[in-house]
Amino acid sequence: MTLFEAIWKTFILGAVQGLTEFLPVSSSGHLTLLQKVLGYDEGSLMFVNIMLHFGTLISVLIVFRKDILALFKKPFKTLLMLIVATIPAAVVGLLCNDYIEEIFAGERALLYLAICFALTALMLLITELIAKRRKKHTPLGWKNTISMGLMQAVALFPGISRSGSTIFAGTASGAKPENIAKFSFLMSIPVILGSFVLELKDIIFPGETTKLVCGTNEIIGMVVGVITAAVFGFLAIKFMLKVISKANYKWFALYLVLLSLTCFWLDVLAIL
Repeated sequence: MTLFEAIWKTFILGAVQGLTEFLPVSSSGHLTLLQKVLGYDEGSLMFVNIMLHFGTLISVLIVFRKDILALFKKPFKTLLMLIVATIPAAVVGLLCNDYIEEIFAGERALLYLAICFALTALMLLITELIAKRRKKHTPLGWKNTISMGLMQAVALFPGISRSGSTIFAGTASGAKPENIAKFSFLMSIPVILGSFVLELKDIIFPGETTKLVCGTNEIIGMVVGVITAAVFGFLAIKFMLKVISKANYKWFALYLVLLSLTCFWLDVLAIL
């Protein structure tokens, strides 16, 4: 890969990862689709994925640095809720991660993406409908965090948005929008770290299909991708905090419907 190619490809991937990690449109779904378009194979892209996750982790740590420090102050209730909310995704990830990756790396990956993008769009429309009609909200409690944790586990499927599904669960269970936003983004920290560790494991203990390409050009491109993911992730978080307060999700839903239809037709064309 030439230096120019390494830079522009990782810049695009970094921008997409940074934006879609926190916008309710599924970062994993977008990366799966984009990586197919850019011609990456699963093995050579693994290290790039690790570093892109690291970039988005930097952005959320910067934005919520005060809230993260507050987690470790008595009475530790928010920290305990965060731990409990992370358990479902951790269990599903450990048990089903390889299976999910196999499905979405197969021949019908585009069809599965189309279905998952459509499901996310439906969740966003329901979320906006509930939020606009609800007049009373409750403080963030165990009912809210457990439901958000369960939906975050569902979001391990590419095309199901992590932020979109957790916001849906928090809204449906009656929590305040500002509390939903903050907790949803805090929930992303252990999930991103988990993805980082799982992918790092495959780097340290490579399988038969793992192929690492780490020449000078790839390393420079990787640095560009990390910085890009961090910058766009920071901007996406700031933007989403405003979106959640206004409960305006219909445009994201429309985008996902169009993306779902695109994946569906690409799948049909691939069969034909």
